[in-house]
Amino acid sequence: MTALRKVSHGKNLPLVARLDARVLRHDEGYGLSTLHFADGELRAPLVDAPLGAGLRVKIDARDVSIALSRPMDVSILNRLPGSIVGLVPLRLPFVRVALSLGATEIYALVTAESVDRLALEEGLGVWAMLKSLAIAEERIPASRLPTPRRWRVVQNSD
Repeated sequence: MTALRKVSHGKNLPLVARLDARVLRHDEGYGLSTLHFADGELRAPLVDAPLGAGLRVKIDARDVSIALSRPMDVSILNRLPGSIVGLVPLRLPFVRVALSLGATEIYALVTAESVDRLALEEGLGVWAMLKSLAIAEERIPASRLPTPRRWRVVQNSD
């Protein structure tokens, strides 16, 4: 490993990110729901909650991959731009990568080889790819949730 020498056993390091989200829409044809959070939208397995309801989403670092360029031809639905804000070597072969999506910080668990091969470092712009989401049973009051941006409707005079 080039820049990562200090080894941690991962004690007291978060490997699960929790964020509050609002149910934006349901797509029963695909069995998916769209959830709005502070930095964008996430697709998750269909949730049993009405539109506008608040949910706590858990994102496990094992379910997050990193790409250097915008992933296009992949099956992973959740692809979010962000930047690396921390790299912590764990017991080999793993490294915990902290990613800032803006107001939200999530984590990826990658190998030290991937860190070297991709030349990952703090400040680098990357794409986080979230394989799966765990929806906690805890409901969040709507007043604590981000509101999706509403687009202005333009009347066509034709």
